[in-house]
Amino acid sequence: MRIDIITVLPEMLEGFVHESILARAEKKGLAEIRLHNLRDYTKDKWRRVDDYPFGGQAGMVMQIEPIDNCIAALKEERDYDEVIFTSPDGEPFSQRIANDLSMGGNLIILAGHYKGIDQRVRDHLITREISVGDFVLTGGELPAAIIADAVVRLVPGVISDDQSALSDCFMDDMLSAPIYTRPRSYKGWEVPEILLSGNEAKIRQWEFDQAMERTRRLRPDLLKEQEK
Repeated sequence: MRIDIITVLPEMLEGFVHESILARAEKKGLAEIRLHNLRDYTKDKWRRVDDYPFGGQAGMVMQIEPIDNCIAALKEERDYDEVIFTSPDGEPFSQRIANDLSMGGNLIILAGHYKGIDQRVRDHLITREISVGDFVLTGGELPAAIIADAVVRLVPGVISDDQSALSDCFMDDMLSAPIYTRPRSYKGWEVPEILLSGNEAKIRQWEFDQAMERTRRLRPDLLKEQEK
């Protein structure tokens, strides 16, 4: 898998993509993350990639030409399954979407910036718009990093223990059950006896019951989605 992130602030993401899970995936040859400075694709001598909006609205708008130039250059080198735009009005990002994207091939993620983006980019160049929450950030770099991280960690072999990824929160549209480690007793706070019993069937049932209880209490909306 290869993920190409288009941004006006590549330095903001450089440390992130070269550390932790993403760095491990690259060392194993399982995934590549490449950053592209949008300013390298503009013909403006000042390397500007934004301009005033038609109609007199406030703020600056990302121009279509440098974005089109960058995407076209990338597509000349390889095929892409999705061209994603990070936007507060996109579809809410979820574990399900991360799963879907991880089973595909190559992705382009365009990090939004400024007041917005020329609508023609969304109409003609983007295949999917994704939001990481109902709030507005100063740029799409953090959402791009979140998407890349969530997707790459699901690629088989990236995480040494694949079962760990399969048991993450939201994998079954439920929160995870509580987890514990040593010491079994700390300041009088005890690990539930069932987890020390060695009875795998009862432990799995306890985990399911706990996950269901936590989901009902903290995220009942997830259960409503299952019922649809």
